Amino acid sequence: MLCALFKPGRFWSIIMKKFLEILVLVFFINNANAETTVKLPKDVSSGSKFEKSLTGKYYKNYGYQIVNKADGHPVRSGEQSIRFEVRDGDCGQDEEGAWSDCKEDRERHELSGGPRAMSKGEYWFSWSLYFPKEHQNLWPLSNNYGQFHQKKGPPVFMFIELRGGYSVIRTIGDVDYDERRLIRNDDMKGKWHDILINVKWSKKDDGFFKVWVNDKLKYDYKGPTKTLSYVYEKIGVYSTGITRYINHKNIDVIEKCFEEKGNTDAEYTAFYTLKSKKIKHDISVQLYNKCKSFYKPVKIPTRVVYFDEVRKNKKKQKVGVFE
Repeated sequence: MLCALFKPGRFWSIIMKKFLEILVLVFFINNANAETTVKLPKDVSSGSKFEKSLTGKYYKNYGYQIVNKADGHPVRSGEQSIRFEVRDGDCGQDEEGAWSDCKEDRERHELSGGPRAMSKGEYWFSWSLYFPKEHQNLWPLSNNYGQFHQKKGPPVFMFIELRGGYSVIRTIGDVDYDERRLIRNDDMKGKWHDILINVKWSKKDDGFFKVWVNDKLKYDYKGPTKTLSYVYEKIGVYSTGITRYINHKNIDVIEKCFEEKGNTDAEYTAFYTLKSKKIKHDISVQLYNKCKSFYKPVKIPTRVVYFDEVRKNKKKQKVGVFE
């Protein structure tokens, strides 16, 4: 009976079939990894392994590019830098479809350090930023240029251009919030800015997060630096509040919209607040959906930023060394 089951011809047929199935599986896995994994040259980055944030057809060829000084691009050190670009409509979703920037009022082209997520301990990070001379502050659209994010959870430190300039925002848990301006609007454009970060990842009070900008200590926080197990860095452009920007550009017709369609107290408060402050996502989307038929077309200006000297290490002397 056993001999009948394992005849040589049948045995090798089963083995070859399984072998081919494994080859196909490996091929698809490698192709998927090839689409997402990014290998940055040592000229611009060290210490982190990056992948594209939101992959496939959503990530455009111009989303991130390694560019050269020889071609006229700004470079902080060496011969190359990383150029990020986000254009109107550059939104996508993750592979599982669980998250969609388009549905969540966002656009992006980022690189994520998720493959090298950190669980605990002290680290040093650096990056240099360059905003072109034609750069615009698009408030109340929030443009995020670098962040530290928790795996399967919210971010803990974000580097966002707010109304007054490039700022760090801390959000540890549901009730914690703090923001500090690092670079003023009138000092942002047409020059390199060197960011140096020293952090201890911890859920306890022994954690800390310090930020130097152009060799000056600008932020010094002591306390918990995370609520979940793993934290990872992200660089690039992440825009939040597309409808806020569109609502603000059409603020002169919202009252007419209310006269014809009516409004809730929350909608009127959002309209009034939008004149001087940001409003929350949900009410912004609600206001947009109610009044968009009254709006003139609005195209979000293209966002471009250069990153260079993106370094991560446990030793200070291995990062933040600029020529």
